[in-house]
Amino acid sequence: MRPGIWQEFDGYDDIAAEIEVSRRINPAYVAEREAIAQYIDRLHPKELRLQVADIITETDSAKTLRLVAEEGYLPPFQAGQYICLFLEAGGIRTARPYSISSQPTQRGYYDITVKRVADGRVSNHLLDEIHRGGTLVSSGPAGNFYFNPLIHRKSMVCLAGGSGITPFMSMIRQIVSCGLERSIHLLYGNKSLDDVIFHDELVDLSRRFENFQYTPVIEAPTAAYTGACGVMTGELIRDVVANVDDKSFFICGPGRMYDFCLPELEGLGVPRRRIRREMYGAPENIWEFEGWPRGLDKDHVFAVKLADGRTMNAAAGESVLMALERHGVVVPSLCRSGECSMCRIKLASGKVFQPPGVPVRKSDRRYGWVHSCTAYPISDLEVLI
Repeated sequence: MRPGIWQEFDGYDDIAAEIEVSRRINPAYVAEREAIAQYIDRLHPKELRLQVADIITETDSAKTLRLVAEEGYLPPFQAGQYICLFLEAGGIRTARPYSISSQPTQRGYYDITVKRVADGRVSNHLLDEIHRGGTLVSSGPAGNFYFNPLIHRKSMVCLAGGSGITPFMSMIRQIVSCGLERSIHLLYGNKSLDDVIFHDELVDLSRRFENFQYTPVIEAPTAAYTGACGVMTGELIRDVVANVDDKSFFICGPGRMYDFCLPELEGLGVPRRRIRREMYGAPENIWEFEGWPRGLDKDHVFAVKLADGRTMNAAAGESVLMALERHGVVVPSLCRSGECSMCRIKLASGKVFQPPGVPVRKSDRRYGWVHSCTAYPISDLEVLI
C-alpha cells in the first residue's frame, strides 16, 4: 500500500479530528496504551535472553538444556508449544525451533531437549559448543500443537518418533503432576531401546499413574527385548489402544512417520478432524516428493537475485531460506516448517517447488508470496524480502 494513502479515504479528516479531541479530554489514554503494550510484550516477547542453567544427558545422542531467563521472567506457554533459538552456527546466522519439554505450571525454567542429527549444523553446535552459563537468544513460546480441553477428547493417544517425544513430555508432565481429568496413551517409536529419550521417567510415570500408559515401539530390538516391535501399524495401535472411537490422536515425529501413520489411522476409521500433527521441520529428500520436476537433479544450482542487486546460488534440493542464510541474508523465521508464515518472501520472477500440505494463504498464492523455508528453486529466481 502506498504510504499515506489512508489519508485519501472517505471520512479520514473526521476520524482524525475525533482522535485529537479524545487525546485532549483524556490525556491518560496514551499512558494506558503504553501500559497495555508493555503487558502484551511480557506475555508475547519478540526476544528472550536465556542462560543455560544445566545440561542433562538423556541418551548418547540427546541432552536437555535447562534455560532460565536472564531478567528473571519467563512468559507462560501451553504444553506442546516451542521456542525458536536464534544463533550463529558454523559461521551462518540461522534459527531453529525446539519444543519445550518441561511442564507449563512451573515457570522457573524452560527445558528443551536436543537430539543429534547427522550433519546437523545447529544440533551439533548446541550439543558440542554450548555449556553451563552460556547465553542463548530465543523467541517467546509459539505454536498450535497443544491439547484444548474444550475441543479434544479427554482420552488422548500420542504417537511419537525420535525427538518428537518432546512436546508430549510437557503434556504428560502437566497432566500427571496437576491431576488433570485426562488420560494419555503414548506409543513411542525408536530404532533401538538405547535411543529412547526419557525412557526411565516414562516407565516410572506409567507405573505410578493410572491415567498414563506407555508403549515403546522398537524397530531393531535385541533378542532380550519383549515389548512392541517394528513400526506403528494400525494393527499395533488397535491392539494397544483397543477402542479408537472416543480418543483424540496427536502425532509428532519425522516426516516419513506422518506419511505412514496417517493412512494407518484412517484405516482404523479415525477421521482427520480427530488427528493433530505437529510440524516437524522442512521435508527430507524433497526431490522424492510427488510433483518434483522430472529430470531435475537436487544438486542443480540456480541463481537467486535480491532487490538490492546481489545474486547468490541455491541448489534445487535446499530451501530458499537455507540458501539465503548460507549467504548471510537473515530472514525472520520461527517454525521452519511452512506453518507460521514468518519467513514469507515474494517471488518477483521464477518458480519454486513447494511440497503438498504447506498452508499457504490464498492471497499469498495470488500475489506470489511463498514460505521460504519450504520453497525449493526450480528455476532462476528474483525475490523480495
